[in-house]
Amino acid sequence: MSAVAAGRQWGARRSQAALRPASPAGRQADDGGAIAPAARARTVRGSALSLVCLAAALIACAAIGLAVTQSNARRFEIQRHAALRKTLDGLHAVLGDIRRFDPLQLHLIARWSGLNDLRFGTDPAVSSGREVQSLQDGNGRIVGWFSWTPDLALIRAMDWLWGLAGAIGIALFGLALALERTTWRLAHALRRSQELTRKLTSEDALTGLPNQRVMLKNLDGMLGDRERGGGRHVALVLVDLDGLREVNDTLGRDGGDDVLRALAARLQAGLPPGALLGRFEDDEFAAIARGDDAEIGTRLAAALHAGFAEPIVIGQAWQLSACIGIARSPDDGATSEELARRAALALRAAKQEGHGAVRRFAPQIESEHADRRFLLRELKAAIASEAFALHYQPIVAAAGGAIIGVEALLRWTHASRGAIAPSTFIPLAERHGLMNELGAFVLRRALSDAARWPDLFVAVNLSPVQVREPHFVAFVGELIAQTGIEPSRVVLEVTEGILIADPQEMQATLEALRALGLRLALDDFGTGYSSLSYLQKFPFHRLKIDRAFVAALGSIGNAGAIIHSIVTLGHALGLIVLAEGVETDQQRVLLRLAGVDEMQGFLFAKPRPAEAIDKIVRRFATGRAAREPAAAATAAAS
Repeated sequence: MSAVAAGRQWGARRSQAALRPASPAGRQADDGGAIAPAARARTVRGSALSLVCLAAALIACAAIGLAVTQSNARRFEIQRHAALRKTLDGLHAVLGDIRRFDPLQLHLIARWSGLNDLRFGTDPAVSSGREVQSLQDGNGRIVGWFSWTPDLALIRAMDWLWGLAGAIGIALFGLALALERTTWRLAHALRRSQELTRKLTSEDALTGLPNQRVMLKNLDGMLGDRERGGGRHVALVLVDLDGLREVNDTLGRDGGDDVLRALAARLQAGLPPGALLGRFEDDEFAAIARGDDAEIGTRLAAALHAGFAEPIVIGQAWQLSACIGIARSPDDGATSEELARRAALALRAAKQEGHGAVRRFAPQIESEHADRRFLLRELKAAIASEAFALHYQPIVAAAGGAIIGVEALLRWTHASRGAIAPSTFIPLAERHGLMNELGAFVLRRALSDAARWPDLFVAVNLSPVQVREPHFVAFVGELIAQTGIEPSRVVLEVTEGILIADPQEMQATLEALRALGLRLALDDFGTGYSSLSYLQKFPFHRLKIDRAFVAALGSIGNAGAIIHSIVTLGHALGLIVLAEGVETDQQRVLLRLAGVDEMQGFLFAKPRPAEAIDKIVRRFATGRAAREPAAAATAAAS
């Protein structure tokens, strides 16, 4: 993530949002993961308790009902026996002892006793479901048995109903137990959800460090304590990692995560007492601290920087580095928003300086940032309206000084700022994704203008962003076809920086450009890595000696020897060697003696618009035409 993005996130949007009280809707959204399980748990538990109460009531009613029904059944049985004895006693009083009963008598006895299907026999009834009662004589001996079928329909119906109620109660109790188990699971899920929510809202998932939200809250707290006398200064330090992409490409995402965790532990262990470390994004950390020392930010940055002194060893040794930006309250802001924005600006300035740079916020950083934002807006508008011009600087042959080519140089003249240097707006276009469009304009205009000078080649500088664009080769081929220019008259210049990032991909691209018939030049040779393998591996036609070596001729003793070595190397590889930045006649002579093939610089001509180059070319052609007859006459006389 870029420093500006960090500033924006810590700045206007996130700082203001964090400082404002959360709305009910916001709180509900934040706690949604916890509220939903809690509500469900309460609902299920209430249902379970209701079912338990209902089940208990049904089971109790069933038990009581069964007991009452059985009691009534016994009472009715006693009543039936009593009614039979009473009837028999009445018959005994009238008829005396009776040992046999005819059907009519049994019918009368059954009717008077209220019994169904009354029978009499000498053996007890063995039929299922029949009640029996003995008949005794005057001596108490059993002389027979009465049996009848009791009317138990109501009793049986009541038994069935109470049994059903009990079964329902038991089933409801089982359901209540199941609901209670569900309630326990929901409560467990609620605890896990609350813990996860707490971690997501307070911790970085990978390192366990406080996340951006918590760091912002702690920064607000420290600033509040400072107002109440809890330390005169509060420092915020942002750290942007370098080299993490290479780790991920080599070890994979999991290996990269292990390296990050190890680095986070090391940085945290090295913090001064009272300081707090947090993680913002994939490659950004932050630290805050407070105290009375005005250099608290510098000390905190030094402690963090020391964490990168030793490599992280996971699979192999990984030497990471970091750029650091510092902002301190109250000098750089009194609120978390101001501190975060200015720390991000300081970090951006540090990244522009290069790996391992540390910058503390200064007012000019903010003004430079505002100026870059203004230039970016103007640059976008200029690209849309093609408000640029191409100037061309002649390239001459070292032997004879004839103009053999021109180099296209982009110029931007702003309506209020005047001329803006390419070193200012080209990096801006590269950082913000505008270089492909801008580079396409340069190539299109340069190849179109080349038709004005059919005897000259045209050199065009390429940006690394252009060369990495997947359709760049096809685009160049289309331009060649549209303009009708001879491909051998087009020289595309690249620097070593293009070759370092992905040599294999760049080799394929340059080979494809060469296959179109174009010429390739390695620009600024002698600076950077100056690897000889580039000259062997890549299909270059020209080698351009950097102007720094040309400027040193006559003032630094070994400059001439270095240039001579470069020329010898270039010629040995079959390359044309060109020296740029030639400004004095002494430099021209020394370069000629060193064996340079082509020269370019203010000594011959400054960059001029195409119209001015027309005049220079015509003037050179006229002068050459006048010199040729004189030279022929001199040769004839000799």
